[in-house]
Amino acid sequence: MSLYLCVDCGGSKTSAVICDAFGDIIGRASGGPSNIAYLTIASFIETIQMTVGDALKTCTSPASVDTVGLPPPAGLEFAAAWFGISGADSPSIIEAIMNPLSSLLGVPRGPRLSVANDAHLLAAPIRMHADVSYAVTVIGGTGSIVVSFKEKEDGELQELGRVGGWGWILGDEGGGYSIGKESVRQILAEQDQHSVMESPPPEGALRASLRKYFNIKDVMELLTEVYVLDPTPSTVIDTNQGSPRYMSREKRLSSLSPLVFIAAFEDKDPLALKVLHICAKDLADQICIVVGDVKEGFPRLVKASESVICFGGSVVGLEVYREMVLNELAARGHVFKHVEFVDDCAAVGAAGLRLKYKE
Repeated sequence: MSLYLCVDCGGSKTSAVICDAFGDIIGRASGGPSNIAYLTIASFIETIQMTVGDALKTCTSPASVDTVGLPPPAGLEFAAAWFGISGADSPSIIEAIMNPLSSLLGVPRGPRLSVANDAHLLAAPIRMHADVSYAVTVIGGTGSIVVSFKEKEDGELQELGRVGGWGWILGDEGGGYSIGKESVRQILAEQDQHSVMESPPPEGALRASLRKYFNIKDVMELLTEVYVLDPTPSTVIDTNQGSPRYMSREKRLSSLSPLVFIAAFEDKDPLALKVLHICAKDLADQICIVVGDVKEGFPRLVKASESVICFGGSVVGLEVYREMVLNELAARGHVFKHVEFVDDCAAVGAAGLRLKYKE
């Protein structure tokens, strides 16, 4: 049978979906992180091998209880595969993983093995709207990236502009990491302002939440908790367990974003709301780089009123935060014709791949 594979490779997890020639999803699995910028090629391929092998288990007859080995056995060959990989931002990185992926999957290099940044998968909704030929994709999870596309006459997507995707040290504005970082910055800034005042800072929900999370009494201890060295690999733990000190510094800050949303929208904390407005504005700033009227010297801009904006990722998955971003854009005159949130890029990608290459 003809199988169509799509793999969404992110900084938090890997999602693999397999559909058959009828467009039905017959295999699905999740694996660990697969941001190629943070992994060796060997580690990346190992994650793909395990995740795709798990997805293939339900494609066997009868269904297997063991991970299926790759390349796939006879009868389970892939007709085409599409990879959207976080961190795959340069031709050299993509070239470095093409041959290993081709060998692993048994799919020859060429049009049936597509490898690109994960933002490309988000552009699939452009095919749902006959009245637009342009898409702006916005990933806002732990990190962030914005990419604009044009759908060509042959159905291929042409990348026009790209902003961000620089990782937590250099960028990721508007994503979960930046929300966590900004929450600490705002609390410390408030503390600084009150150092010359008669009264102490107000003990709002966000301030109390972070003190409890880090198990500290004085908010100035946040500096120590944030800057403590990364743990050794043997002591790194899941972000939902134990002390934040045993997380990597990146996870230590990105794990704060749920606390910020709770403080903002459940407790109505003004400081938490300020943090989210700052980060939504930062993400809107990124989007504004790729949108606007085409003019001399800027031929690759896209007009919002003629485009669909496609959001994906855990942070922009929250409608209240998406609305903040869209309101920022509207205030600058950029109102998109269609707005979509894609919560399952791998499934949308697999279905689109099947339509493109169905026999």
